[in-house]
Amino acid sequence: MIRMRFVVLALSMFMNSALAQTQPSPAASTPPAMDAASRSAFDALPGRWVRVQGGYVITINSVDADGRLDASYANPRQLPFHTAIAIRDGDSLKLFFELRAPGYNGSTYTLNYDAANDRLTGVYDQVVVKEKFEVVFVRGKS
Repeated sequence: MIRMRFVVLALSMFMNSALAQTQPSPAASTPPAMDAASRSAFDALPGRWVRVQGGYVITINSVDADGRLDASYANPRQLPFHTAIAIRDGDSLKLFFELRAPGYNGSTYTLNYDAANDRLTGVYDQVVVKEKFEVVFVRGKS
């Protein structure tokens, strides 16, 4: 249920963004700047994140103003994410990653950024084997 709400929220964010691009407001000639709080929250995400259970790696290179992540996955070979987004939800950051590479077929990570411990925690939904796993990623050495 939480995953579904997160996916719906993420999709609505992208749909609103797409609609805003196709229907420009006559009053707004430039897009609004991301507020400083969101910018600084997203600034904590780039880096190499190593999954404690198994050594899989998520590398976040950058985060754009809309929360889209330039990120990749390694298990151990590099794989691109089909979807990689971050959403600010009040004081927390939620991340969603989807893999569509062979052997993954839509498997997802739904994670929360734990600022106090500088880690990502959440659930890996491995759709191929129909199992969900509680996971923790810690910041690795670059």
